Amino acid sequence: MLNRLLQLVTLTLPALLASGLMVLNAADIIQLKDKASLTGKILAEKRDQVVVDLGYTVLLVPRNQIAKIVKSRAAEESEGTNANAGGEPPAEVRAATEPSAGPAAASVGETKSALFAMASGPLVERSVRELAKELGEAVVQVRTPGGLGSGFFLNEEGFLITNFHVIEGETQISVEVYHQRGGQLERKTYKQVRIIAMNKFDDLALLKIEDPGTTRFKRVLLGQTDALAVGERVFAIGSPLGLERTVTEGIISTKTRQMQGELYLQTTAQINPGNSGGPLFNLRGEVIGVTNMKMTFGEGLGFAIPVEAVRYFLGHRDAFAYDNDNPSNAYRYLEPPRRMQKPVAEGNR
Repeated sequence: MLNRLLQLVTLTLPALLASGLMVLNAADIIQLKDKASLTGKILAEKRDQVVVDLGYTVLLVPRNQIAKIVKSRAAEESEGTNANAGGEPPAEVRAATEPSAGPAAASVGETKSALFAMASGPLVERSVRELAKELGEAVVQVRTPGGLGSGFFLNEEGFLITNFHVIEGETQISVEVYHQRGGQLERKTYKQVRIIAMNKFDDLALLKIEDPGTTRFKRVLLGQTDALAVGERVFAIGSPLGLERTVTEGIISTKTRQMQGELYLQTTAQINPGNSGGPLFNLRGEVIGVTNMKMTFGEGLGFAIPVEAVRYFLGHRDAFAYDNDNPSNAYRYLEPPRRMQKPVAEGNR
């Protein structure tokens, strides 16, 4: 479709030039690998694409389709001025060429609830390398006296999701966060962590960091599995076996793997003990699942709780509320009673 668009632009340029809509002495020329060329004003040059103003529209041209760029003298002089002044492209150009500067970027648009946010429109896919660097700060390590797992921030106030089995039976919980400061990662441990809600049957828990003087936390966007396709690339970030900030990549093997009466996302991304409670991302940087288990005697057989279950849990968190001062309160869900045995007659006792 891109090649067809480039062909269409090439065919219409002569008519535009003839009608005087473009000024040639101030135009840049982009020569394409298929021998065609574009003439217009280059608005911005990115690592993987060039933005060209053709006068009647703005076109994004992939770098891998460009053979050569011939810039006008005015453009070269302007570049020299901007370089000396340390200038940047105009804000509207940056917004147009960097729609995926971050899942939480204001230019993307978000739909927010009380605890989490979702992108209001489709995000641009990016590489795992870019996304892992950007999102790694939002993924945390959850520690208890009995073990450790992973989790991720839902918002900047310190609300985070992990697995129920990570904190089951524990009240002393600490969260290790890696903050980006001065271009370096700084590990900080938060020890005042409160359990807000938990659902044993969906293996989900909602925690909140309440340490005094905390900064605003990096958070993620929640996605949806409706648009997720089998074979689509995904990646997980977590702390398998305590190796924090480990990134594993794979694909979605199936969206509807039934296990113990629940539906899970099955993925080839490597999941190991310690990954539990961590996020499973798509290549748009959205959380589409919460990793929680793997097949012990197999490789590439990991499973994640679909994000729809997370959103339901958050929307009905009052029904799963937990009180630290009264862990046996009425909101805590217990195991359902087993089928009772038949009563024995008094005379047979």
